[in-house]
Amino acid sequence: MKRREFIQTSTAAAVTLGFGNFTFLQAQTKGANEKIVLALIGCGGRGISTIVNCCKINTNVEIKTLCDVNRTKLAKAADTVKKTFNYTPTTTEEMLTVFDDKDIDAAWIATVDHWHTLAAVRACLAGKDVYVEKNPTHFISEGRKLIAAAEKNKRVVEVGCQNRSAPYNMAARDYIQSGKLGKIVTVKVYFMLGGGKGGKAVEAPVPAWLDWDRWLGPAPLRPFSPSIVSENGRGGWQNFWSFSGGKLSDEASHTLDLARMVLGDPPHPKAVYCWGGNHALGGESETPEYQEITYDFGNFAMTCSGGPSLGYMTKTPSDIRFDVTKFPAWRTNSSRIEIYGTKGLMYLGRHGGGWQVVGKDDKIVAEHGGIFPDDDHQKNFIESLRGRKKPNGDAENGHRSATLVHLGNISYRVGCKQLLFDEKTERFTNNDAANALAEGTYRKGYEFPVI
Repeated sequence: MKRREFIQTSTAAAVTLGFGNFTFLQAQTKGANEKIVLALIGCGGRGISTIVNCCKINTNVEIKTLCDVNRTKLAKAADTVKKTFNYTPTTTEEMLTVFDDKDIDAAWIATVDHWHTLAAVRACLAGKDVYVEKNPTHFISEGRKLIAAAEKNKRVVEVGCQNRSAPYNMAARDYIQSGKLGKIVTVKVYFMLGGGKGGKAVEAPVPAWLDWDRWLGPAPLRPFSPSIVSENGRGGWQNFWSFSGGKLSDEASHTLDLARMVLGDPPHPKAVYCWGGNHALGGESETPEYQEITYDFGNFAMTCSGGPSLGYMTKTPSDIRFDVTKFPAWRTNSSRIEIYGTKGLMYLGRHGGGWQVVGKDDKIVAEHGGIFPDDDHQKNFIESLRGRKKPNGDAENGHRSATLVHLGNISYRVGCKQLLFDEKTERFTNNDAANALAEGTYRKGYEFPVI
């Protein structure tokens, strides 16, 4: 089915699903002995590795269908499933095939960022539950659409912010809520990554292994470039606003969400200011090499600092990620969080690594080890499907954390200006250009269906 045909079909479905009786879509509670059938949309390294692992660590879960417009990755993913589980999944380049299949219980969405929300909403309208990788939205306006699609169609939607399923992060939240850290004064979030400078997209013919039109989807039409899409690797699409929010949308979406979680999920900030640019390496990418953001939460401030330009900072090493007795070297940990209370300073890691609280004279007054929580999060998703319950990484908090990413990027894109944000309307009160970026645009034929 062509994309324009899908709009007509999905719009008609949305009228039915949006105003009718939803009980026929609400899946029955499934016991541990009943099979859950998944489909993967987006067969890159992260997508195939996580869905395969999910099937390994949960009972009676299998992959029926793989979907990707990159034919090379699609074939490799099918081979991985066959070698791992000794069965052959069906393959397709059209996600509507997944949504039309009544045997499929849930869509596992690991596409390029700009496709995340539209694919997830389409899945909900088709009666599928959803696991969607971060960042769950590409525009602020998409968050409420995803929440509405999930609620009206009684779908489980879990965002791939796996820190929300980590026991050590829950313990950090409990420690802060107990008052042992004191009153929170300021929070510092980091995504100080290594990386090279980005360049411009050099035009080239569309390769035979790619459906370029479908890959672009809702993004503006532009010529193909190998600087954007790679046949076998991740590609450079994070350097372009049409497809991503840069490293802030990638790495910092995790740390910002984790900070919100342990702070008790505060509402949106009142204001944001972002300074940034390609000043560190002098590249030509649209998304900046470095950003420094300040969020005003009223009774405390949060900053977010980083980008792909600091090679001496490192992510938590693998040996620490899976060892509850080890903690990172915090000063050079690229994805740490620092929470300053009146009674102590908490260092918190997002890749495992646990947390430690430092008091006077640099003395460690409390600590809790932790491991990388992918397994915990994937188990939570399957448990949520079986029990029809809200998952740890629910759509509401996924939207609120994603909004922090969008606020920072929008402030940067309108000229590094301070923006005032209304919590209730989720609009800026002092900048029309910022509101236009928050709303976003969609290419003809890939508009959002009516919810």
